[in-house]
Amino acid sequence: AEGNAGIINIRLIKNKTFGTNGSVSAGFNTGNYQRYNGSINLNHRSKKFNIYGMYNYSDNHSGNYMNMYRVQLDTVFNQVTKMENNNSGSGFKAGIDFYINKNNTIGFMANGNYTTSELNSNTNTPFGYMGSIDKILVASNHNTSKKDNTNFNLNYRYADTSGRELNIDADYGIFDLSSNQLQPNYYYAPDGTTLLNEYIYNMIAPSTIDIYSAKADYEQNFAKGRLGIGAKSSYVTTKNNFERYNVFTNIKIMDTLKSNNFNYNENINAVYANYNRQFKGVMIQAGLRIENTYSQGISSGFMKDDLNYLPYDSTFTKKYTDFFPSAAITFNKNVMNQWSISYSRRIDRPQYQDLNPFEFKLDEYTYMKGNTQLNPQYTNSFSLTNTYKYKLTTTLTYSHIDDVFSRIIDTADKSKTFMTKKNLANQDIVSLNISYPFSYKWYSVFANLNSYYTHYKADFGAGRTINLDAFAVNLYAQQSFKLGKTSTFELSGFYNSPSIWQGTFKSKSMWSLDAGLQQTLLKGKATLKASVTDIFKTMKWSATSDFAGQYIRTDGGWDSRQFKLNFTYRF
Repeated sequence: AEGNAGIINIRLIKNKTFGTNGSVSAGFNTGNYQRYNGSINLNHRSKKFNIYGMYNYSDNHSGNYMNMYRVQLDTVFNQVTKMENNNSGSGFKAGIDFYINKNNTIGFMANGNYTTSELNSNTNTPFGYMGSIDKILVASNHNTSKKDNTNFNLNYRYADTSGRELNIDADYGIFDLSSNQLQPNYYYAPDGTTLLNEYIYNMIAPSTIDIYSAKADYEQNFAKGRLGIGAKSSYVTTKNNFERYNVFTNIKIMDTLKSNNFNYNENINAVYANYNRQFKGVMIQAGLRIENTYSQGISSGFMKDDLNYLPYDSTFTKKYTDFFPSAAITFNKNVMNQWSISYSRRIDRPQYQDLNPFEFKLDEYTYMKGNTQLNPQYTNSFSLTNTYKYKLTTTLTYSHIDDVFSRIIDTADKSKTFMTKKNLANQDIVSLNISYPFSYKWYSVFANLNSYYTHYKADFGAGRTINLDAFAVNLYAQQSFKLGKTSTFELSGFYNSPSIWQGTFKSKSMWSLDAGLQQTLLKGKATLKASVTDIFKTMKWSATSDFAGQYIRTDGGWDSRQFKLNFTYRF
C-alpha cells in the first residue's frame, strides 16, 4: 500500500546452467571531482543448490552549491553556500538456494552497505535592515558521518504443476548511523574583517534502527481465475540520541536544553487478497489490503523554568486501521488496441526523523525540526489507459491526495526561519502520459511525454495560506544508433517545465542532454562504455516562494557534467 505511483514488479530469471560464472567491472568518473567504483559478481549452480555473491566498492568526491535570498519582515538575508562531500563505501550480497525437490526451495540471503562521509560546507550570509548590510554571518560546517546497514532474509517457496504457489519470507535489518558536526558561526562587521562575536557548536547524533518483518503469500487457480491471499507483519524500532555542545577555546559544555533523545516504535500488520479472471474479451482484477498501524514516539530531555532544569517527556501515540482497495478492467478482445480502467488507494507514512520535534540547527538563523502531528498522506487514483499495437501507451490519470505532506519553510522569532514537514489540506493532480518505443534497423528511440495539472491548497491560519497551481510538462527521449556489429551510440535527454515544488515553491524549467558510446570486446565477453552527462551543464534548479510573511528566491546546482568510463568482463 505504500507509495502514490505505479508498482514495478521485477521478476529475476535465475541462470539454470550448471557451473560457475561471474563478472568484474571497474569505473571512473571525472568532473570537477573524481570518482571510482568497482565490483565483482560470482555464481555457482549445481543440481541441489545455487550459491551467489557480489561485492562492490566506490570512492566518491562531489560538490554542490545553493544560494538563498530571503526577505523576512524588514530584514534581508543573502545566503551563499558551497558544499564538498567525500564518501567511500562498500556493499555486498551473498546467498544460497537449496532445491529440496522439484516443488520446494529454501534460501538464505544477506546483504549490506557501509558508507563513511565527510561533508564540508561554507555559508556566507550578509544581512541587514531595509536593504543595508548590518552584519555578515560566516558559518562553516564540518560533518563526519557513518551509515552501516546489514539485512538478512530467510525464504521458502513451494510451487506445483497445478498452479499452487506459496512464498514465505522472514527479514531482519539493522542500521547503525552516526554524525559528528562542528559548526562555527562568526559574525563580522560590514567590512568583512572585523570580528564582532562568535558561537561554536558541536552536535553528536548516533542512532540505530532495527526492522523485523515476516510475510506469507499464497496463490492458486480459483473460479476460472487466479486468487492470491497473504499476510505481513513488520516491527520497527529506532533510537536517536542528539547531543549539542557549546564550544569555547579549549573546552566544550553540553547544552542540556538543546539535547534530547528520540525513540520511535512502529508496528504494521496487514492482510490482503487479490483475484483476477479473463472473460471473453475482458480481464478483471480486484483486490483489498487491510493494514493496522500502531506507532509511538518519545522525545525526552530537559526544559527550564525560572529556577530549575526539569525533565520532560513528549510522548505521542497513533493507532489507525486503513482499507486499500484496488480494481482494474482491461478490454482486450482486440489485442492490438487494448483499453483498461483502474483505481487504487495508497498511503505514504512520514519518515521517522520527520516526527522528531527537536531542533537541528543549520546556522544561527536557520534550523530544522520534526512535527509530532504529522499524519500519513493518502492517495486515490483513477486511470484510463490505451495500449496500441503493444507500443503506443497513453494514460490519463486523476489523483487526489489527502493530508499531503511537504517541507515548509516557516518563520519563528521574527528574523529566524525553520524547515519542517506539515500536512497540507490536499493536492489534486490530473496527468496525461504518452510513451512510444520505435526501432528500425540500426536506429531505436524511446520517447515519453508526461503533462499534468497540479493544485495545492491549505490554510494554517494567521495569513499563512497556500493556494498554488501549475500546468507542467516533462519530456524524455533515449535514442540508440548501431555503429556496426559491436558498437552503439546513445543520446538521451529530458526537459522539465516550471512547476510547484514542496507545496510553496514555484520552480523554473530545467533540462539536460547525455551521450554515450558502447563497444563490445573479446568476442562479446567484455564491454567498454564511455559517456558524458549533462553536456551543456544545464542541470541547475531555481525557485521562488512567498509564504508565512517571507519571500525566498533560491537556486543551486551540483557537479552534474561528468565524463564516465566503465569496463565489464564476463566469464
